[in-house]
This record gives sequence, C-alpha cells and structure tokens, in this order.
Amino acid sequence: MRSYGQYCGLARALDVVGERWTLLIVRELLDGPRRYGQLLEGLPGIPSNLLVDRLRRMEESGVVGRLDDGRYRLSPWGQGLHEAVYALGRWAGPLMAKPRGRDAFRSNWMRHMVIARFEGVDSRRRDLVVELRTGDDPLTLISAAGRVHLHQGPVADPDVVLAGPPESVVGLLLGRISQAEALGAGVHVTGRARLLAGLRPRGEAV
Repeated sequence: MRSYGQYCGLARALDVVGERWTLLIVRELLDGPRRYGQLLEGLPGIPSNLLVDRLRRMEESGVVGRLDDGRYRLSPWGQGLHEAVYALGRWAGPLMAKPRGRDAFRSNWMRHMVIARFEGVDSRRRDLVVELRTGDDPLTLISAAGRVHLHQGPVADPDVVLAGPPESVVGLLLGRISQAEALGAGVHVTGRARLLAGLRPRGEAV
C-alpha cells in the first residue's frame, strides 16, 4: 500500500489498516485466533489471493502474528484496534437501520454491533437476559451488575426472546425502532419488550 506521506496519526494509521478488507479481517480476529480457512469463510466475497496478501501485510506491520499451530491472531498492538472498530460501528448505526437486502450476514458480526453499543459499566443498567435468534446461530445477551456480555447459543429461561431479520432485531434491541415497527418488520417477541429500555445502550450519531 502506498503511504499517504503525512506526519499525522490518522494518516499513519491508514497506511497500515486503510486497505480494503483489512479492518474486516481485524473484526474476525477480535473474536480470537482463526485459521486461514475460517477467515476465508467469515469474509464472504474476498478473493483468496487478496486475503493472503492482506494477512502478509498485516504480519509485516506487526498487527497480526501467528501461533505455533498456524492460526492467525491479533498482536497486543493489533488488539488496540477494537476501540476504532467499535467506534466506527457505532457511527454507522443509522446505516444499519436500512434493510440488509442481499448483504451477507453472520451471527458473530452482530456480536460486535451489540457490544459496541453496550461497552463499559452503567450502574443504572438493569439485569436482563435476551436471546437473539437471527442469522445462523442464536446469541444471548446477558446484562448483570451494569455490564453486558454475549453468550454464543441459547440459555435456559431468557427474559426476552427476539427472533427475525437482523436489522429489525438489533433495531428493537437498541431502541432505534418501536415494538410495533419491529413486529411489522417480521420480528417475533417473547417476553416483555419494554424491559429492553433498561439496557441503556450508548448513543450514536444521527
């Protein structure tokens, strides 16, 4: 990648991670080490030779390393990109309200959309368990002691279950759309949707 040739933090950062697909590779590796085949599966649309090139460049720049078993992982420096990735995800909130159309979707991508909006501790956040059934694998949001984390798969006796198109499930979860709008968009709700307001998601650009 050509350098911007500017002594500026943003320009220097883009020299390293500004190429197409690079930040999406980071997104995949934020979930933990991945084999090459897992990365290829998690990045629908990327040509195999381009993924090889991007990984090589990321290794050379020190963003990515490899474990003894050959899996790729983010370096400690690369892990610092999570803040930038989540900030961009929050900024894109208004764009995510649009129907997905033919866009590919993986359940683990929703993990980052959700956690980006619930990072940190909020002492006024209510304890709540919400099962999210959309995409290829259900996720469960667990809010306890002011913190939110996501559990892969279902759990017993969730307080609320949301099932349907991802843009509408996430929209209702984050308070972007009303329950009536969500139901009209094909979301099925089990439990009391009004409890979701107690999760207190972070604000986003409008």
